[in-house]
Order: sequence, then structure tokens, then C-alpha cells
Amino acid sequence: MKKNATTEGESPSRLIDERIKELNDWRGKTLSHVRALIKQTLPEVVEEWKWRGVPVWYHDGMICTGETYKSIVKLTFLKGASLKDPSGLFNSSLEGNARRAIDFHEGDKIDEDAFKALIRAAATLNSSSAR
Repeated sequence: MKKNATTEGESPSRLIDERIKELNDWRGKTLSHVRALIKQTLPEVVEEWKWRGVPVWYHDGMICTGETYKSIVKLTFLKGASLKDPSGLFNSSLEGNARRAIDFHEGDKIDEDAFKALIRAAATLNSSSAR
């Protein structure tokens, strides 16, 4: 979304659609792909639009954010440090006490099964924390 575009009253899902379309390059395709994987894994996931243009996915709490930069698409998992990551998807923000991130670069292949397992684990962690 362009910085001067109004977002008031628009649905978060529509704003995410617009962001993907606006990117019009590998970043948009990557964001669209991970979004589809998240929605396939958790059909009841709630999409939000935060902090002037960051897609955020919730299921009993925040799962992850989807930020786009010039050379990466970054998915930051709020409670990533508490998740098991046997496939080693987390490759960024590894030193933090809570968060972990996955930085996707142009041409990266996504291990869909491992990614879906990580999304499920994050949702399960949120569900167990919500009790």
C-alpha cells in the first residue's frame, strides 16, 4: 500500500491482497504463497493489518507477521523461541528470548510440510497459553 493510501474501514484481507498486488514481484508471490499455506493449515486464522501495513495472522493470539523489505520477506513468529523447529526454518532473530523469524530471499524454496508444522505448533502453543 502506498503510504498516503487510506486504510480506514477496509478489510485486512483486502489490504493484504492489495499489498501483494502492489509488490508485483517475487516478494508478492512469496507473501501470497506463505499466506495461502497459513490459511490451508489454519482455515479459521484471522488476518489483521497492523503498524501501517504489516499483515498479521492470529489464532488464539498472534502467530506471525509478514513484513516485506527490498531483499527479503520476513515472517516473524511472536513465540518462535518456544517452538521446536526440527527442519531449521528459523534463520533470523535467533538470539532473542521470544521471537524467531524466517527470512525468505528471492529464489528460496519453501519446505511446505515443515512450514505448515511450524504454523500448527504456533497455534497449539497459543491455544495452550490461552487457557
